[in-house]
Amino acid sequence: MDEVSARTSPETDPAPPERGKGGLRRFLRRMASSKAELEAEELQKTSGDEGATPITACSARKRHCVAGTLRTVTLRPRGGAPALEAELYDGTDVINLVWLGRRRIAGIDPGRRLRAEGLVSVQDGRKVMFNPRYELRGGS
Repeated sequence: MDEVSARTSPETDPAPPERGKGGLRRFLRRMASSKAELEAEELQKTSGDEGATPITACSARKRHCVAGTLRTVTLRPRGGAPALEAELYDGTDVINLVWLGRRRIAGIDPGRRLRAEGLVSVQDGRKVMFNPRYELRGGS
């Protein structure tokens, strides 16, 4: 056997190790994705595990259960009365949660995971849920 055929024979050039279905593809996708994309993907997965509806699938004038992470929490007066507003992000979209007549709610802080249920409405093109029932989830 000559030198060239010896280098390319199956006995001397074993096949690369198997990595499992999609393992390499998943690794490469994670390496090429931005941090925000990876966080969004993780939020979508955990929200789905909690039985929540993705925010993008929420329609106006229907009750929905949503889950995600609070991005911002602000105090904004509405009609002269205080209102606590929080922006909830689940990896697909954002919904504003508004508690009328409240200045502060213990545990409602940016970065906190939350599950909320209520009637979704649309104001100025943004999804809003007024006075939702909520459940604080594991830490930030």
